[in-house]
Amino acid sequence: MWFTNLFTGSGVASTVLMLAISIFVGLLLGKLKVKGVSLGITWVLFVGIALSACGVTLNGEMLHIVKEFGLILFVTAVGMQVGPGFFKSFKKGGLAMNLMALVNVALGVVITVIIAKVSDQELADMAGVYTGAITNTPGLSAAQQAVNELGMEGASDRLAAGYAVAYPLAVVGMIVTCILLRPLCRIDLKKEPVQENVVEAPAAKTATPVAQRHKINLVPIFVIIALGIVLGSIPIPVGMSAPVKLGLAGGPLVVALVGSWLGVKRGWFTTEFTDSHGVWMLREVGIALFLAGVGLGAGGKFVETIQVHYMWVVYGIIITMVPPLLVGLFARLVLKVNYYTLMGFIGGSHTDPPTLAFANTVAPEGCKLPNTGYATVYPLTMFLRIFTAQLLVLLA
Repeated sequence: MWFTNLFTGSGVASTVLMLAISIFVGLLLGKLKVKGVSLGITWVLFVGIALSACGVTLNGEMLHIVKEFGLILFVTAVGMQVGPGFFKSFKKGGLAMNLMALVNVALGVVITVIIAKVSDQELADMAGVYTGAITNTPGLSAAQQAVNELGMEGASDRLAAGYAVAYPLAVVGMIVTCILLRPLCRIDLKKEPVQENVVEAPAAKTATPVAQRHKINLVPIFVIIALGIVLGSIPIPVGMSAPVKLGLAGGPLVVALVGSWLGVKRGWFTTEFTDSHGVWMLREVGIALFLAGVGLGAGGKFVETIQVHYMWVVYGIIITMVPPLLVGLFARLVLKVNYYTLMGFIGGSHTDPPTLAFANTVAPEGCKLPNTGYATVYPLTMFLRIFTAQLLVLLA
């Protein structure tokens, strides 16, 4: 009896067990390659979806906490890794990348509106599909807040349904987009540079003792997280019915970028700390928890909703893939953007950690270009995605 309850219950033990199974099975599957291509850690998401689709029901609030905390750890680690050289890399192409991110967001909104008009769908419902197609949970929350304030009965649940249908396939769609860009742009990974000609920020003068290089100081990390949560919770008035926020992911990322850059510049810590094995471990643990939490929480709704609103799946794939394909082709063929940076850009411009995780499995070990591309456009994109999700509701 106790053994059965462990797999069918909704307590702490059952939740942790299902998270662990999703992660270790997903990581094992991530080692498989088909014609040299692997989905890597993204398999954790699909294992979680499969478990929940098979009837595994867990505590929703607990899964939400795990998912959000995992995302916070992930973006904090990414911000710390790229922060010391972030502002110098921004001067080398950050403005162009953010302009491309702006175009990418605009294309997604325009396509969503066109689909709503052509298919005679409610634009408020399509706002849910839009947030799922761009894998932006804060955008969903902002859209739900907007429909609640406008008194649109039942719209909040339909938003969540559209998000649940579009999200899992959006993860696949962005990874497929990254893969498609290789033959379309004739990219040879063996000839692709693994680093840009960017001068790194100077390390602190005091060298870290060899015996301590593999240790990680948790104090700066959790200071960054705490300040990031505060920053992400600050409402930003934009002249609409509800303010926008950077959220639990955007706030910590911005603070991590600035904090690690300033910390190295002032000599508070070294680049050996910001790029240590401990920070890498935090990043991997964070993304694994996030993917497992999303999968275990979305599977049941995914199967149920897809049977009723199967066309939302098609609409979501279009919104997911068309904008980054167009922008990616322009970035590579016209601007000659590095492919590893471009994959990170695609993940950042859709605020999608799994795409970055996939990019890091494709890039050679030690290559930071995916992280740089992701972090360069993530803050602005997060703001724009939250804003546009509310805008679609207000236009309905």
